[in-house]
Amino acid sequence: MVHTKVPPGTAEHGTGSEAGGRSGRPRAPMGRRGRITAPSGPGRMAALLVSPTLLVLSIVVLYPTIMALRESLYGPKGLDPATGFIRTTEPFVGLRNYADILGAAGDRFWNAFWNTTFFTVVTVGLETLIGVAMALIMHKAFRGRALVRAGILIPWAVPTAISGLLWRWIFNSNGVANAIIGHQILWTTEGFHAKVAVIIAEVWKTAPFIGLLVLAGLQVIPKEVYEAARIDGAGPLGQFWHITLPLVKPALLVAVLFRCLDALRMFDLPYILVGAQKTSVETLSMLAQNEASNVRFGPAAAYAVILFLYVFLIALGFVRLLGADVVGDRAARAASRSGRRRRATAMRVTEVPA
Repeated sequence: MVHTKVPPGTAEHGTGSEAGGRSGRPRAPMGRRGRITAPSGPGRMAALLVSPTLLVLSIVVLYPTIMALRESLYGPKGLDPATGFIRTTEPFVGLRNYADILGAAGDRFWNAFWNTTFFTVVTVGLETLIGVAMALIMHKAFRGRALVRAGILIPWAVPTAISGLLWRWIFNSNGVANAIIGHQILWTTEGFHAKVAVIIAEVWKTAPFIGLLVLAGLQVIPKEVYEAARIDGAGPLGQFWHITLPLVKPALLVAVLFRCLDALRMFDLPYILVGAQKTSVETLSMLAQNEASNVRFGPAAAYAVILFLYVFLIALGFVRLLGADVVGDRAARAASRSGRRRRATAMRVTEVPA
């Protein structure tokens, strides 16, 4: 009888599956190339922790969006031309509401669309410049800095309705604004001056928001960077352009993105400051509210859906084109992927038999 030498680690040597069964210990699952795969417990735990947030978002965002899309396919009750009687239910009209909005009869929509875009571009641009200046002032170390910070942030803390009433008093025919410029201007009537009044009030209120986020970005910049730049001969303008602005860019982009999304939905400030159904300042949100207040829920829902798509496309384009990384740090993710590749390569090398 021929005897063969059994190498260690085989089933006959007592360390295989039988040995594992005798020891009573569960074996870890084996992945490709014999590596031990990690259990899926952390993934299940992450899904469990995120599920309440997803549930809330589904209730307050997804469901209303679906219902608004459905409602936009129906018309008002009104008079049925076929029977001559008042309809008891809303008739299904398909895409007729969208065709009326975007067609030849949509002059009011296009006016509101351009007003919304104009207010967004101008107010966000001015707020960015003023907000960065505010952040630089609040970041400086000087006596009374806490008082200055509190004073700058007061407009952001004032409710929008109160702010609209305050600026309505300022832009009154006998108000402070006319007293300062020395001319009698009816700011809250139709005309370009109504747009100017809304822009001034909006910038005054929301510029501190950008300043606050930029200030948070400034406070994480190490002082050693500025000291090294001063040693190299960089002046204040060079330090701002080559150090401050690049390092504060992530916080600034997030602030501008939030302000763009907020400005596209502008409603309460022009509604209170100037008034409803004013061609000069009517926005898409005001137009949708006007249709809903007149019990034309189908067209109102169509306006709301178009505004939702507009805001979504602006946000998507902002993130894609300007590089606003609102999900996470790209460099950190790249470093994490590189580290995983190095570890995988090292494990493959160690698996090669001698």
